[in-house]
Amino acid sequence: MPPPISLPDGSFPPARTANSPAEEPASGTGGLPPRPRPTAEPTSSADTTAQSTTTAHSTDTSDASTDTTARNADDDSSVAERATRDLAAQFEDEKPGRVLSGPAGWLLTAATLAIGGLALWQVFRPLSQGSKYYLIIFLAGILPLVFLAYPADLRLPARLRFRRGDGDRTVALPASSGPTVPDWVLVVLAVAACLYPVLPVAIGSGGGGYNAFLDRQGLLAPMDLVLGTVLLLLLLEACRRTTGWILPAVCLLFLGYGYYGGLLPQSWPVAHGGLDFSQLVDAFYNSDSGFYGTPLDVAASYIVLFTIYGAVLELSGAGRFFVELSAAAFRRSRTAAGRTAVASGFLLGTVSGSGAATTVSIGAVTWPLLRRAGYPPERAGGMLAAAGVGAILSPPTLGAAAFIIAEYLGVSYLQVLGWATVPTVLYYLGILLSVEIDARRSGVRPVVIDVGSPWRLLTRFGYHFASLIAIIVFLAVGVSATRAVVFATVLAAALSFLDRAHRLTPARLVTALVTGVRGVLAVTAVCAAAGIITATTTKTGLGPQAAALLIGGAKAATSDPTLVLVLTALLAAVALSLLGLAVPVTASFVIGWVIVGPALLDLGVTAPAAAMFVFYFAVLSEVSPPTALAAVAAAAVTGGRLVPTMWQTLRYALPAYLTPIAFVITPAGLGLLGIGGVQRIAFAAVVTALSVAVLAVAAGGWLPGVGPAGAPERVLGALAGVTLLWLEPVPVTVGVALAAVAAAGVFVRRGSTGRPTSGSPASPVEEKL
Repeated sequence: MPPPISLPDGSFPPARTANSPAEEPASGTGGLPPRPRPTAEPTSSADTTAQSTTTAHSTDTSDASTDTTARNADDDSSVAERATRDLAAQFEDEKPGRVLSGPAGWLLTAATLAIGGLALWQVFRPLSQGSKYYLIIFLAGILPLVFLAYPADLRLPARLRFRRGDGDRTVALPASSGPTVPDWVLVVLAVAACLYPVLPVAIGSGGGGYNAFLDRQGLLAPMDLVLGTVLLLLLLEACRRTTGWILPAVCLLFLGYGYYGGLLPQSWPVAHGGLDFSQLVDAFYNSDSGFYGTPLDVAASYIVLFTIYGAVLELSGAGRFFVELSAAAFRRSRTAAGRTAVASGFLLGTVSGSGAATTVSIGAVTWPLLRRAGYPPERAGGMLAAAGVGAILSPPTLGAAAFIIAEYLGVSYLQVLGWATVPTVLYYLGILLSVEIDARRSGVRPVVIDVGSPWRLLTRFGYHFASLIAIIVFLAVGVSATRAVVFATVLAAALSFLDRAHRLTPARLVTALVTGVRGVLAVTAVCAAAGIITATTTKTGLGPQAAALLIGGAKAATSDPTLVLVLTALLAAVALSLLGLAVPVTASFVIGWVIVGPALLDLGVTAPAAAMFVFYFAVLSEVSPPTALAAVAAAAVTGGRLVPTMWQTLRYALPAYLTPIAFVITPAGLGLLGIGGVQRIAFAAVVTALSVAVLAVAAGGWLPGVGPAGAPERVLGALAGVTLLWLEPVPVTVGVALAAVAAAGVFVRRGSTGRPTSGSPASPVEEKL
């Protein structure tokens, strides 16, 4: 996340304590600063702060006053960093955590440093007892910290509580407080339940060390059963504290299905023989598909290292450079403000992997530009949210679910990055086209951004790209993803000394390590709890049964194999979208893969296409009404109305909802994943790009260079765009013909109305970033 200039109204929330990581809210805040009115101009304090925080990247360090200037810029930038991190924390997949100080704060810092050190040690000198032993130790370090860092907060989650005042809506934040006595009790229980499998102490017929614990698989001792149940309850509570009530409820639903499924009528497709409670606990606690399964392995082996890498890049000033470079590239364009927001989202997405956080980061910087250009708050918020969610889709640091794809399919992470490349380009192409259309349809004002030459920025700070490129290079030459990201982290830390204001001193390195590990607390709880879902599905055979139900529903409507596949894909897309509204992206992918994945595979869809299909719809939950977490974050920045912002986000992100369908309904769709040779890839990319362009025109109601599109042309355009997604010769021909007719209709309409080809722009507005 970059260090932006300020909150949109030019003010800053209170700073956090020194040990506070990116996910924590400001101490003692009662809510966000008041949002600006749509017609308000940036205050002088915001402009002043913007200039001061840019000093570190725009001032020649050869000046005699360099030291003082750099120190002042560093101080201002630090305040701005905290301001945006505080705001972003409220709209992450997890709820805000505590601000810890005193003994609890020191314990958190020490424990996160130890866990980070263990994760790095495991990369080069894996523990001799095996990966499961490492996962047990890792969870024993992480789970107790969840109860220290996240309050019980049994009230409605703060991010869902809104209050109105003077026409604006603000978000109420929970008051900060230290751990309570029950929290410390849960910490002790978590340590005991997690470390029990490896403690070399006999406890009745249980205990006895790691090997003895594994030997009892399938026949647990009473103490195994007791502590396995304790760990089950602790993980449910950890998920509730970090993500809310929905995911624990889903886990309990699967648990209930495993226990009571034997009582269902055996004629039902989802009935099974039944499992007793000890069998379920054994599957969760002492098998490779339970708590210590693939999701937790991904969190402990990959995600923690990438979050540390992201924290190092953030503190080295890379985020701010990406935003400034985007602004410099388009600084004199008519659509400079919109292009800057979209390009910033793409560049920040390469290191962020979080949709809502990226939305807040780019919004805090670019919303004043968009406002000056004349964008309404709702439209600007939709643009920011759509651009921010692309962070989860953008290589080389995709969302956490991408690492799970690599593990589930047994492929390298580089292959997953390759599958994601073309869809990511198409996604941002759709947003950029929508920006261009909106600019011409609405007649936004040009904004001349005073940020300097892009070549000067690249010459001075282009080294921030080095670590990103290094990851790809290391992966390409066969280095494992874990080692590649560690090497890239070391490179980013070393290069930080080229910038006086952002050099990573030992103290700042400790901060990066603590922040990175702290950032993985919630996702670790989610990944461990996902073992309840995967183990239950494996034990009961629910995956094939659910797949049969899904395919059966499609076959009830038609017997044509092609249409069955299309209907199954559509039903799966709806189911995944609804699932994603309730649970975080990682859990949504795991559930979707074990339920929807088998249905697609049974119909002949390849594993890469099925996995990326599930991944994309899991990600799109962040822009799907009525929750649309990224849209909520964007509305908090722009002050726009929430529901209209969600619908604008949906319009900008529309191609992302349709493109994954092309992955699975035709073999040519594999070209979008970079599979099948140059000819197939080129054909799929070009046709789908045309589809995205036509859909953007249909959604925006304007054909660039020509003029407005009426309702008939927009309907024809929508039909053409959807038809083009069927990547076969006949549908593509029909789609091109429909698109040509729609374009001809726009030309005719222009000639009959005599309207100009675009809105007449007002005089350019100068703006300092």
